[in-house]
Amino acid sequence: MQTIQTIKIGLLGGGQLGRMLIQNGLNYNLNISILDSDKEAPCKHLVKEFVCGSLTNYDTVYAFGKNKDIITIEIENVNTDALKVLEKEGVVVYPQPHIIELIQDKGLQKMFYQRHQIPSADFFLIESKTEISKYIKFFPFFQKLRRGGYDGKGVIKLHDSQKLEKAFDAPSVLEQLVPFKKELSVIVARNKNGETACFPAVECEFSPEANLVEYLFSPAGISKQIEKEAYKIAKQIAEKLEIIGLLAVEFFLTQDNKLLVNEIAPRPHNSGHHTIEGNNVSQFEQFWRAILNLPLGDTSIIKSSVMLNLLGEYGFEGDAVYEGIENILKFNGVYVHLYGKQKTKGFRKMGHITVLDEDLQKAKQKAKLIKQSIKVISA
Repeated sequence: MQTIQTIKIGLLGGGQLGRMLIQNGLNYNLNISILDSDKEAPCKHLVKEFVCGSLTNYDTVYAFGKNKDIITIEIENVNTDALKVLEKEGVVVYPQPHIIELIQDKGLQKMFYQRHQIPSADFFLIESKTEISKYIKFFPFFQKLRRGGYDGKGVIKLHDSQKLEKAFDAPSVLEQLVPFKKELSVIVARNKNGETACFPAVECEFSPEANLVEYLFSPAGISKQIEKEAYKIAKQIAEKLEIIGLLAVEFFLTQDNKLLVNEIAPRPHNSGHHTIEGNNVSQFEQFWRAILNLPLGDTSIIKSSVMLNLLGEYGFEGDAVYEGIENILKFNGVYVHLYGKQKTKGFRKMGHITVLDEDLQKAKQKAKLIKQSIKVISA
């Protein structure tokens, strides 16, 4: 008789998301193996089987997956041709390979929203920068590379049709600039039985310097009506995709209180890290419940929370030193998560800190003090 402990699970990617998935999977004695291209990946010492190899190489991904029962991902930049063959040969692949392919291409994402009447900013698809001038009357734009962008990379703001020297000369999405007042995120889980569950919406505050989330606030400062609409859209996308696992849906909330989908990610997400301490079930446990077709957990909030991304200080590169940890541990309700990365560099995600409090404003104040008290520098 096969149990969840005897299922052989292969995880493509050994970064911080994989690390937190494994940390939760250990609670259930899950049998997890890792494939990652970094021989010193954060997950290396947490599993019995660690394979160092390319996630985008067909032969490497196929060889890693052929003796597994389930293959899953913590990053979308993987070889889907190998996953399709594995799926045909009886290996269960979650999220399904065609969904990963959709997420890999921002142009396909936008066309998916359009096809299913999912609200999103207006857009144009181009093959090279020479085509941008055709859309002069629609400026300004965000230009997003169709493939390969992540963590703020592969996105540029185009203000002026006459100043395109920094524009990408590659297949891209030109997305019309949306005047928004908040950026929100909802993570929805879906299992094979079709059961779905949404985590309460969170509000994201970005660092303009790093173009990454700096703070995350739970609960989001929005009305119940807007939150219900966000759940409805997130579930609609998950059900249209028929995804099994997690789906993070990032939204813009416009000045007139309309929700527009920005991007989606078919895996655990930076906007769900606070759930480890802040919610009754974490996104990482919910992920395992979803792909193992177990009952989904209670996503409700235990306490208000603020998550602070811990980024490498600009101008430092080398062996990571975490300066000031002893100072922040003097605060109550503070939880430190370091990602096990040996090397730091400017704006690299090195960890996160979650602050819990009954009062969200107090948690925000505490998080601001913590940000000033801890730095990731190099030795």
